[in-house]
Amino acid sequence: MRAAVLRSGRIVVRPDVPDPRPGPGQVLVRVRACGICGSDLHFARHGGRMLALGREVEGTPSGSSDPVDLDRDVFMGHEFAAEVLELGPGAAEHTAVGALVTSVPVLLAEGGVAPIVYSNTVHGGYGELMLLSAPLLLDVPNGLPPHHAALAEPMAVGLHAVNKSAIRRGEGAVVLGCGPVGLAVIAALRARGAEPIVASDFSPARRDLAAVLGAHRTVDPREETAWSAWAREDGRQLVAFDAIGVPGVINDVLRSAPRGTRLVVVGVCMGTDSIDPYFGITKELSLQFVLGYDAAEFERSLRSIAEGEIDVAPLVTARVPLDRISWAFDALDDPDRHCKIIVEP
Repeated sequence: MRAAVLRSGRIVVRPDVPDPRPGPGQVLVRVRACGICGSDLHFARHGGRMLALGREVEGTPSGSSDPVDLDRDVFMGHEFAAEVLELGPGAAEHTAVGALVTSVPVLLAEGGVAPIVYSNTVHGGYGELMLLSAPLLLDVPNGLPPHHAALAEPMAVGLHAVNKSAIRRGEGAVVLGCGPVGLAVIAALRARGAEPIVASDFSPARRDLAAVLGAHRTVDPREETAWSAWAREDGRQLVAFDAIGVPGVINDVLRSAPRGTRLVVVGVCMGTDSIDPYFGITKELSLQFVLGYDAAEFERSLRSIAEGEIDVAPLVTARVPLDRISWAFDALDDPDRHCKIIVEP
């Protein structure tokens, strides 16, 4: 089969990847759509640092028995929708050939649990075929097209951040950064009934998308800070979301946000950062870091898209065949042209 791999920091398409075979409880699927995630862009550029930092983490179980070797080809692609082609032993009770499905990006195998994120051996959605775990499959409902169903995964990231924030209906929010993660947060906030939602981004195209997804007010930080825009509101309790992920943002929030603000950090910063705790202590601010989602949040996001609660269509700015995936990775550097590019192998 054909599959794209990360090789020496670049995405290349291999025509010679062996077709995977489903084991017990697994299904073979044909990928119909796979979104390019910002974390994949990060990994292509900062994979070595991400892996090194991961090895330093303590206090959490090891996430994978399949350590990634950047000197070998790396399979990626975890925002997918796919068609079931073949059932492994014991899979028939969960699905049927021909079903359009999606899943949390995890593969259950005899050797343990393997995330479908970055791997030298586990195929991801940037290829024609992949394996999925039958017990984890979700049927794509309501005739939802694959390129919209694939966005259940990134939208679940926003839902998880909003859930972790414990924001209540009637509380307001500031969202810093309107890339795909920030937009997913905005959509989840609007569905939760948060009001007002102030969104800040340098890109006019992304500010427009923020308004479409549910932001009540958008600001260009070159002209006005999100905090001055918020100051014109009625002073209700504020939750702020950092969806930018660059050094200095957290400290700026601690310095500038109103007293009692809860800050949720959902953007992944790849640089070493520093803060002045005095800012947070003086105003009794709360700081929460979040990552990923759980299975219930993934299912809820899929249902919200399928039922029209969240319209993901405006997020999809291009759909490309596998041969153009390298172009797509480069094109996503321009926030005024592209938000979410879908690969259709």
